[in-house]
Amino acid sequence: DPYAVFAMADGGMVLRKLLNMLYVTSPDAYLSRDGENVVVRVDGEDKFRMPIHNIEGIATFGYSGASPALMELCAQRGVALTFLSEHGRFMARVTGRVSGNVLLRRRQYRIADSEEESSRIASDIIIGKIVNCRTVLQRAVRDHGASICADEVRNASTALTDYLMGIVDNLPLDTLRGIEGAAANAYFSVFDHLILSNKENFFFHERNRRPPRDNMNALLSFLYTLLVHDVQAALETVGLDPQVGFLHQDRPGRPSLALDMMEELRPFLADRLALSLVNRKQVSPAGFQTLESGGVIMDDDTRKTVIKAWQERKQEQIMHPFIGEKIEIGLIPYAQAMLLARHLRGDLDGYPPFFWK
Repeated sequence: DPYAVFAMADGGMVLRKLLNMLYVTSPDAYLSRDGENVVVRVDGEDKFRMPIHNIEGIATFGYSGASPALMELCAQRGVALTFLSEHGRFMARVTGRVSGNVLLRRRQYRIADSEEESSRIASDIIIGKIVNCRTVLQRAVRDHGASICADEVRNASTALTDYLMGIVDNLPLDTLRGIEGAAANAYFSVFDHLILSNKENFFFHERNRRPPRDNMNALLSFLYTLLVHDVQAALETVGLDPQVGFLHQDRPGRPSLALDMMEELRPFLADRLALSLVNRKQVSPAGFQTLESGGVIMDDDTRKTVIKAWQERKQEQIMHPFIGEKIEIGLIPYAQAMLLARHLRGDLDGYPPFFWK
C-alpha cells in the first residue's frame, strides 16, 4: 500500500496511508459488521467483505442500509460512513467523536468570523483554482491545438490571467466571489471545445446541476461528489471543522470548508478525469438516463466505471509543489488540509494552494 510522509510544524512526521474507499452503488445492498470486517449483503447473501483497517471511508449511493453495529465500528475506527442519493445528493454522514486539537478549531472559527482574515485565505484558494483552470486550457491547446478552437481557448486562458491580476490584498469577500464566478464562466465557456469524442451526446453548453440536465454535467457532478467526500474526510482527519469555511458562506448541513478547498482541486482531479473518460470513450451515452424531471443520472455500471477510474487516478503519483515530495494524487486533499491547519496555527504565513504544473 502506498504511503506519503508529511512534515509537521513541531518537527515530527506523520505517516499517512492511502487506503481503499468503499463505494456501494447497488440500492439493494445492506452493510453489516462481522467482527472487524465490513460485509456487503444483497438479498441476505454476502457479496463482499473487507477488514475495517483497510478502509478509508464508505460511501453508499441509493438507499443502502447499514446496521447499528457497523456504524459503531466505523465510528470507533474513524471511518466515515456517508449516505448519498442515487443522484449523488448528500443525505447523512456517520462519524465518531470529534478528534483533533480544540484550539485549532477555535482558531478556525475566529478567522471565519473575520472578514479580513477570511478574505486572505479565500484569495489563496481562488488563485489556486484559476491557475489550475488556466493550466487545463493551456494543456488542451498544447496537446490538441490542431483539433480544437485553439484561439477561443487561448482567449479564455488570457481572461483567466486578467482575473488573477485583479486579486490584490484586502479585497472584500463579495468582490472575491465575483472574480471567482467570472473566472468560472470564462473557463466553462470553452469547456465544450475540450470534448473531442461523441460531441452529439457529450456536450457542454453551461454548468447546470441539482439536477444536471445533460450527460457531461451529470458526469462532472458525480466526480465533484466523490471529491468533496474525500476533502471532507481529509479536513476531519487533521482536526478542522468541514462545516465552517472562509469563501463559502455557512449554511446548515453544508460542508463549507470542504467546498472551499475543493475549488482549487476540481480542475486537476475532476475536470480532467471527466474529459479523459469521454475522450477515451470509457463511458457511453447508453449509460446515462434522462428522468421525467429533466435531470440526467448515470446507471449503475457507468457509476462503477467512473469510480474505478477515480480510484486508479488516486493511485498515480505527482510531485507536490509545496511539500516537494512525490505523493499519491489521492493524498492531495490530506496534504492541503494539513497545510491549511499549519497556517491556522500560525506555522505558515499563508495558505499555499495546490498548483498543478
